[in-house]
Amino acid sequence: MKTDWKGKRVLIIGGARQGQALARWLTRHGARVTVNDRQSSEAMRAAQDALADLPVTWVLGGHPLELLDGADVVCLSGGVPLTNPIAAEALKRGIPLTNDTQIFMEIVPCPTIGITGSAGKTTTTTLVGRMAKSAYSGDKRLSHVIRHMSAWLGGNIGDPLLNYVDDMQPDDLAILEISSFQLEQMTISPNFAAILNVTPNHLDRHGTMAAYTAAKARILQFQTGQDAAILGRDDPGAWNLRDKVRGVLYSFGFSQLSSGSRGAFVRQGVIYLRTKEGETALLGETDIQLRGDHNRLNVLAACAIACAAGLPVEAIKAGIQGFRGVAHRLELVREWNGVHWYNDSIATAPERTIAAIRSFDEPIVLLLGGRDKNLPWEELAALVHKRVDHVILFGEAAEKINAALRAAGPGQPPYTLACCTGLKEAIQAAARAAEPGDVVLLSPGGTSFDEFRDFEERGEVFRKWVSELS
Repeated sequence: MKTDWKGKRVLIIGGARQGQALARWLTRHGARVTVNDRQSSEAMRAAQDALADLPVTWVLGGHPLELLDGADVVCLSGGVPLTNPIAAEALKRGIPLTNDTQIFMEIVPCPTIGITGSAGKTTTTTLVGRMAKSAYSGDKRLSHVIRHMSAWLGGNIGDPLLNYVDDMQPDDLAILEISSFQLEQMTISPNFAAILNVTPNHLDRHGTMAAYTAAKARILQFQTGQDAAILGRDDPGAWNLRDKVRGVLYSFGFSQLSSGSRGAFVRQGVIYLRTKEGETALLGETDIQLRGDHNRLNVLAACAIACAAGLPVEAIKAGIQGFRGVAHRLELVREWNGVHWYNDSIATAPERTIAAIRSFDEPIVLLLGGRDKNLPWEELAALVHKRVDHVILFGEAAEKINAALRAAGPGQPPYTLACCTGLKEAIQAAARAAEPGDVVLLSPGGTSFDEFRDFEERGEVFRKWVSELS
């Protein structure tokens, strides 16, 4: 149900990009907006400047509960947990909570694709976006082109789509990456809902795997029989949610696709799609220009999602061909003195670091650290003992990771180890340890919040400092 925002007193908690998108859209639709952030006025200067032309009230430096006294609705940015005292007090008072994605879903006039998962969301969402834009662009290479339409890509990546929803048309397609943080408050599901995988992540926020899984499963909860769900069938966390599917089920994976089922699979090195009309060969796995089995799965996921949404086969192929990945995800930064430096700053969980390590055959100098999310490090520690030549630890989680490494194997470890305070010192230590033919891999396994604003800033700084090595 659409809300009439005219005259509503709206409190937005968090003034980053989601909060700014909310402030712009809500003020444009007549709401009286207050933006509240715990950071100081100095730290939020750029955000205030970005909204300087709007009648927005700013309250910075904390979350005073008296802000709730005049609020009709509270909008939470993704980084604000429901346990935050001001959010908990709003719930106690019965003040409705919402977020930018929920508001977008209430008003979006066109079909939506929503993609969530513990890993691979951004790469998969970007691939689906490329496929949709190929279909909707009028590309002359395509034999079946969807004309006079637009594909919109955003959500938890790029710009919040709330910035553009007023320009969308009924025949368009909106593609969103959706986090578990956003899903906690959502009561609307996308028409095409994908869960790539559900593995330990964000337990510092959700507390337990059961709570984390429940948040992910909400993307399916409000679908109808006219919708479609896409699940990773090789991942138990995602596949165990198939009994919650209300519409048509598609799946993807390396395992065999059961008879009569729909989705993406591989046969003799070729990616296939199966629908109710039959099977279609797409392209060979050798055409995928991304490292690692995890990225092959991301491609299969994107193919299944695009197929469920009815995108033409030619557009699906075009989206894959020439795609070399997105920033901060196994991104080659530089070759220097015979050493290849890779930026995998997006790897904020040990599982993602495991996938990154398995993408290389070369000797590895591994930069691990940041802030821990209360996740298990044992499996990664065991792999480090087998595959890594040099370990450079940095940031808040360094000692916890070091303890896991010590517990992984008795005696002298087969790698050298250095502990550093921050990322710059870690880069310098890696430069000293690396030899020609090595790979230096920033794949931290922890978040960036002990030193940087987000993983993107950490990756950008890594690029800069590595490029300055001489």
